[in-house]
Amino acid sequence: MDSAMAISARKESKVKAFSKRYQAALGRYLDQSTRSRPTVAATLGREAVALKLEILELAMLHEEVVITRATATESARVRERIIHRAARFFAETIIPMEETHRTALEHNARLTRLNQALDERTRDLTASNKKLKREVSRRKVIEQKLRKSESHSDQLLGQSRHLQEELRSLSHRILSAQEDERKRISRELHDLVAQTLTGINLHLANLRLEAALNTKGLTKQIARTQKLVEKSVDKVHRFARDLRPAVLDDLGLVPALHSLMKRFTEETGIRVRLTTFADIEHLSNAKRTVLFRVAQEALSNVARHANASCATVDIKRLPNAVRMHIKDDGKAFDVERLLHSKKNRRMGLLGMRERVEMVGGRFTVTSAPSHGTTVAAQIPFRNGAKERRAP
Repeated sequence: MDSAMAISARKESKVKAFSKRYQAALGRYLDQSTRSRPTVAATLGREAVALKLEILELAMLHEEVVITRATATESARVRERIIHRAARFFAETIIPMEETHRTALEHNARLTRLNQALDERTRDLTASNKKLKREVSRRKVIEQKLRKSESHSDQLLGQSRHLQEELRSLSHRILSAQEDERKRISRELHDLVAQTLTGINLHLANLRLEAALNTKGLTKQIARTQKLVEKSVDKVHRFARDLRPAVLDDLGLVPALHSLMKRFTEETGIRVRLTTFADIEHLSNAKRTVLFRVAQEALSNVARHANASCATVDIKRLPNAVRMHIKDDGKAFDVERLLHSKKNRRMGLLGMRERVEMVGGRFTVTSAPSHGTTVAAQIPFRNGAKERRAP
């Protein structure tokens, strides 16, 4: 966590230095009387790309300088000149950023083609799944007919176990495909929808500058519209985080869990306490994803069913494994009855169990009156010979 904070502080310092350079360069360009091309703008745009700044962040920085310059003069002609020259400077600045986005779109196109291939493979696996189920049924009939023969029974049992392993492998592949699809949708939301809303916001900001002296009501209306756009951007980012939180890939499991629990407490009022250890980030990406998804689903169940006031997420290092406990102080339920129920609500527990077993771990749920519910997941810290790897 200390290392992440240091990285964040260094980035903030670089962003502040970049802001000063941008404001100074834009000010110099606005002070020029000629229509020369703002050559320094492209350099600033490449620096913004290196700092991973969004166009909206750059637009807010740009807006501060333009508003200050435009409101400092009473001449409408001078304000119009400032706005047009500033727009030209901004257009030159975002060219490298737009090129980066076009590259991202090309990657997304390639990902789309890969996903189409994955869909075809999924259909093939579904057909194979049906064939395997029919084969299992046929084996069971044969097993009943040959029950008196010990040698035949042993052979059929071995074949049945093999088919069950194939079915489990198919289930694991489906879960992995779902995770990849979530990541793809999350990236598209960040790169496409949010950028469109940002462009709308920039246009509204220019309208607000032009109407500042003449139409007070129009300015208020535009300001309200900007707030709606900002709320839309926040909703898109929240939706993207729910699909696949970027912090899990960019910063690690612990920051992702902190973010998850903060939103969970804000939305439900249920307090959550996290305890963990630093080396948890040494787990593979697949295992960290499994732990995050189990915690996410378990807390979701707490909010929907437990009627609890607090919960804890405890992650400990064992000699050769990692153990995570999610415990609440809410009402209990019959675990066995729910696991064997044919209703859809059992899919949450089964999905968590399948994720944990996919990386060679063990999953258990215990629930008792006056003791709440504890969801436990234990996975090996290192890849072992018996561990089933996710595809």
